[in-house]
Amino acid sequence: MKKTFIAASVAALLAVGSAAYYLAGGSNSAAPMATYVLLDGSQKTTADLKGRVTLVNFWATSCVTCVGEMPKVIATYNKYHAQGYDTLAVAMSYDPPSYVLNYAETRKLPFNVAIDNTGAAANAWGQIQLTPTTFLVNKRGEIVKRYVGEPDFDELHRMIEKLLKEA
Repeated sequence: MKKTFIAASVAALLAVGSAAYYLAGGSNSAAPMATYVLLDGSQKTTADLKGRVTLVNFWATSCVTCVGEMPKVIATYNKYHAQGYDTLAVAMSYDPPSYVLNYAETRKLPFNVAIDNTGAAANAWGQIQLTPTTFLVNKRGEIVKRYVGEPDFDELHRMIEKLLKEA
């Protein structure tokens, strides 16, 4: 029990340290390769994100902050989608698929929603455990920013606008 708690504490500190690195403007790194199973049964890979500025949002229907930020995530998508921006919402492995499907349908989520039923995507992106954890990826497929918790959407919009202008 004690070893498990210590291991979990170290993992949480590493996640926070990694988030602080990105938040402090650490150098961009390539988004990790992963395959995402979308609600319609189709698949996307990280390689499919290239060419568009993309928000990759790890979330759960049981996460109060995730549900609270979702209208802003939708508004951001609607505002920038026509300019080359996309969103991929990745539901955590512990989220029942029926809950995710119901949420996506009743809220009319306009972007791709994936169910990470094995946890492979969350592991690939840095063993994501805390939700929401959100990554902003540039057109070259590099992580520009990582947010743990709800992003500052005004700052996020400024970053998206800057990234959309890049070649």
